Amino acid sequence: MAQPNILLVMADQLSAKALPAYGHEVVQAPALSALADEGVVFENAYCNSPLCGPSRSSMLTGQLPHRVGAYDNASELPASQPTFAHYLRLNGYRTALSGKMHFVGPDQLHGYEERLTTDVYPSDFGWTPNWAEPEAKVRFQDMQNVLEAGPAARTMQIDYDDEAAYQANRWLYDRARDRDGRPFMLTVSFTSPHDPYVAQPEFWDLYQDEEIDLPSVGPIPPEEMDAHSRRIHEHFSVGEATVTEEVLRRARHGYYAAISYVDSKIAELMETLKRSGLSDDTIVIFTADHGDMMGERGLFYKKTFFEWSARVPLLVHAPGRFAPRRVGAPVSLVDLLATLQELGGGASEEVLETDGSSLVGLMEGRDEGPPLVAGEYLSEGVFEPTFMLRMGQYKLLYSEVDPPVLFDLVDDPLELIDLSGSSEHAEILAELSARASDLWDAKAIKAGIVADQNQRRLVERAHEVGRHPAWDYQPFVDASQQWVRRGKWTVEVEAEAHLDAPRGVERGD
Repeated sequence: MAQPNILLVMADQLSAKALPAYGHEVVQAPALSALADEGVVFENAYCNSPLCGPSRSSMLTGQLPHRVGAYDNASELPASQPTFAHYLRLNGYRTALSGKMHFVGPDQLHGYEERLTTDVYPSDFGWTPNWAEPEAKVRFQDMQNVLEAGPAARTMQIDYDDEAAYQANRWLYDRARDRDGRPFMLTVSFTSPHDPYVAQPEFWDLYQDEEIDLPSVGPIPPEEMDAHSRRIHEHFSVGEATVTEEVLRRARHGYYAAISYVDSKIAELMETLKRSGLSDDTIVIFTADHGDMMGERGLFYKKTFFEWSARVPLLVHAPGRFAPRRVGAPVSLVDLLATLQELGGGASEEVLETDGSSLVGLMEGRDEGPPLVAGEYLSEGVFEPTFMLRMGQYKLLYSEVDPPVLFDLVDDPLELIDLSGSSEHAEILAELSARASDLWDAKAIKAGIVADQNQRRLVERAHEVGRHPAWDYQPFVDASQQWVRRGKWTVEVEAEAHLDAPRGVERGD
């Protein structure tokens, strides 16, 4: 498998803590569990920002969000910034994207040769926060989606994910029967199980209300929260909602059902690889952009660095190449660029810049892993840069305007005991704080954020005058090249399109 095909599958807002592969006892995700049983499971993988757009830009570029200006969900990723799609193309890959990637600006490809769908979110600057007015409450999200969880026949997200899956499966069949000859890297990115927490009845009915678990850590009064949690609690207007046990169970019920829906799409993709004869030559990677607090500590959605929000699944399935194993070393999504570069046959020295490192050595059981994992939150709900460092068993929550928070995730996996005031942990706190100061110039980062926000908000106001530019991606289908057209006979076209199923597929082996 010198240059394997690569299928990268992403979910949106799927916490590693909510998957059976990571110990959850209620959620049903048999396809993902099969990938985990046969593959490499990274037990401590983190997003580099607990927010969709910045996390994805960071992952694609292999750099921390502030280095590429990925501050919020309306930040433009420069077209000149290399992504792993660019590197794989240089290595001879055919690259395609089906589904969400939250690109903002006129470049809606960022190295992908083709997109099979439009994005689910807008590509303009309309969602830009405003740190210049800290008293202004950003009306971005409230508790409505928690309070209104339930089954639904159809939703916008279901429509979108069905389309992303359909186009991806069709594209894979086309690759099995075309004459391109290049290996491929296909990214399939679903918007589920992102709120609203609704699901079709067939997935909702997989669970009974009474079996839905409540949060492991109950609500913490705002006055007892750390400073960042208090801000996010207020940002989402949690205190204005009446969140009963019934509300919690129903929201988690919808979240779990949406995970099962995503799992069914992964099962379809794996079946397509099998039916098209591509399974043996394809590495499958599954991850998510960030997690969801799901009521833990009385917090919801994302934007925090607690485990439910910041830890993501990372599964690598290639039984012919990597033996099944579980990797405990902390890693993060910025490591994917260097990893894909190595898997695709590229040299590490060809990567111009990255904050990550290849995970191939960990997959093969010969490396210890990155020395440090870093996260940043630079968007709405705060007005100062907020950071996270994970080193070994310790996690530091850091901001220059707040007291530090330190957890030992081995002895305290629920993150209940702040060790920042412990004399026994003064040395590790000092070391992590020094590393944070070396890594981030918070004042300079804030100045850059405010200047960038001001520019984008000015451009967005200008675009409201006259004709607004059309940046949203428009998938193109050349109907003149589909089906049977002039100059060809039906039997000729059908012969070229015919794909024999591998032996055993019809029997369900």
